[in-house]
Amino acid sequence: MKYILVTGGVISGIGKGIIASSVGTILKSCGLHVTSIKIDPYINIDAGTFSPYEHGEVFVLDDGGEVDLDLGNYERFLDIRLTKDNNLTTGKIYQYVINKERKGDYLGKTVQVVPHITDAIQEWVMRQALIPVDEDGLEPQVCVIELGGTVGDIESMPFIEAFRQFQFKVKRENFCNIHVSLVPQPSSTGEQKTKPTQNSVRELRGLGLSPDLVVCRCSNPLDTAVKEKISMFCHVEPEQVICVHDVSSIYRVPLLLEEQGVVDYFLRRLDLPIERQPRKMLMKWKEMADRYDRLLETCSIALVGKYTKFSDSYASVIKALEHSALAINHKLEIKYIDSTDLEPSTLQEEPVRYHEAWQKLCSAHGVLVPGGFGVRGTEGKIQAIAWARKQKKPFLGVCLGMQLAVVEFSRNVLGWQDANSTEFDPETTHPVVIDMPEHNPGQMGGTMRLGKRRTLFQTKNSVMSSFQRDSASSLSDRVLEGGGQSLEQFSWCGWGQRQDLSSLRCHEQVAVVGGRVREIPLERPGCGDREAGGRGSCEHTQEPLHQPAFLPGKLYGDPDYLEERHRHRFEVNPVLKKCLEDQGLKFVGQDVGGERMEIVELEDHPFFVGVQYHPEFLSRPIKPSPPYFGLLLASVGRLPHYLQKGCRLSPRDTYSDRSGSSSPDSEITELKFPSVNHD
Repeated sequence: MKYILVTGGVISGIGKGIIASSVGTILKSCGLHVTSIKIDPYINIDAGTFSPYEHGEVFVLDDGGEVDLDLGNYERFLDIRLTKDNNLTTGKIYQYVINKERKGDYLGKTVQVVPHITDAIQEWVMRQALIPVDEDGLEPQVCVIELGGTVGDIESMPFIEAFRQFQFKVKRENFCNIHVSLVPQPSSTGEQKTKPTQNSVRELRGLGLSPDLVVCRCSNPLDTAVKEKISMFCHVEPEQVICVHDVSSIYRVPLLLEEQGVVDYFLRRLDLPIERQPRKMLMKWKEMADRYDRLLETCSIALVGKYTKFSDSYASVIKALEHSALAINHKLEIKYIDSTDLEPSTLQEEPVRYHEAWQKLCSAHGVLVPGGFGVRGTEGKIQAIAWARKQKKPFLGVCLGMQLAVVEFSRNVLGWQDANSTEFDPETTHPVVIDMPEHNPGQMGGTMRLGKRRTLFQTKNSVMSSFQRDSASSLSDRVLEGGGQSLEQFSWCGWGQRQDLSSLRCHEQVAVVGGRVREIPLERPGCGDREAGGRGSCEHTQEPLHQPAFLPGKLYGDPDYLEERHRHRFEVNPVLKKCLEDQGLKFVGQDVGGERMEIVELEDHPFFVGVQYHPEFLSRPIKPSPPYFGLLLASVGRLPHYLQKGCRLSPRDTYSDRSGSSSPDSEITELKFPSVNHD
């Protein structure tokens, strides 16, 4: 196993995650199996309880791990599937060591940072580096480790010490350190300053690690004299000083590293088994980067959210939009709209902000309402959803966005003016969004429905199932998406609280169970409660109430399900399903147990889709996420043509420039969802 440690200095947020991802990308393009580990020195067990303004978005993995957003970069760049143990925090390490101490594993010894904490860090890294992350299930050959924060932070000291010891444990020929630093260029003088990098490397070497590569982040390419100066003061050869200046897109970063001989250096330094052959994967990255720079047409999407002041709050959402825009040969323009600015109260207090927000919304080609928590801004999101529905503007609701779409439809179409989520109004007489039963309100972390789940389509006559069905022939059994929120059906025959059920007068005698309509004996309110009859049975019918509508392949020959990732806590009241569908809001997907409705679509609308999962978590540069891709297609008016052509984009429609020339790579120009051959 070869280990590459990426550290950072001078400032946080310097780009260590992109550098680590890019290093992994160029090594994977050489035919190596690469895995990644992100170390965060904070004491939190995981990132699940962070505010979006504190640390950006929370990325969710297949196993339900709530992790740092940099693991999203790793998965997107390397097209791998990581686990929660690929994100290591101080909290996890101390919890692990304390649990061992409580069990007596240290046999009465004094437990200390050195050697017990440092040994635990090394053991964790060596153990996790062996876990397969590629679809072929082969053991990785290279592990890229990113140490968060900056060198010199007090909380990162145990990790620096652990890797000081680690380099001798695994031997020099198997360990390499990349240090990412800043070379500022003050506008007053225009001179590139090396002193911050010198000080950062000096501090790192004083702690026992000597960098093999010094990656310099700068606004402009480094002058030769500056490179030589860094080489002299940082004890490295000039070719070991790598310049990563500001570029037009992140797709160029792997190319920038490769052009400066990083692969050749690793080949010599780590004795990697790399063959001299054309690297097809990097050629596709170059094609994507070149195409990105040639784009002329623009598609604008209004992102109506609560955390729009910090773009990292929606990092995966933005990447999914960028992937989809690139696939249809359009530049992406995101119009960030704080949902509170759309509310009538803002009109009274700050009318300028109110009108500017509505001008952004009305001028966008499509509307996206992403996930979120808390009541603030929800009424503004509902206003945006109502406008998109009435104006037939392409709309995608993700997570909370789908739930609020159901709330909006219930209020304005069904006429239930107080329809709401119990998260925001526990006393509402129409609780269309409800707390899921397994949620523990006394515990903040890990109480949501997390990780990869399977969703079955209820009909083939829907936009999302068309994406799935027409692409299934090129797949085995793994398909679309990564997910977020989902719908929960409580114990069906009575739902535990008769008054909530009986308040829904329009269809109080029926409920849809696994795609079928079944009468509910309201005169027996205890039926189906957890205390009487259990969650999965009814004492009157003696039949299981939770069954999938059909198994994969039952409705039509191709696989008719998708796999998704979830992160949610509240769900749509399933008793409303029949009421909503009668008015045109169709639930077209549900989970395998028949308990949760995952996908909703509105009839007679160009594109009005809500998903309870988070599709952005599985979007890739060469494999865009279908819901986001559908939003972009609908926003530029190409969705009907795309569906008519069997979910294929012709070269002229996608990867051609205005002169009519198209990419020679047929695997890309004939993009078909959700899989693309990407060797």
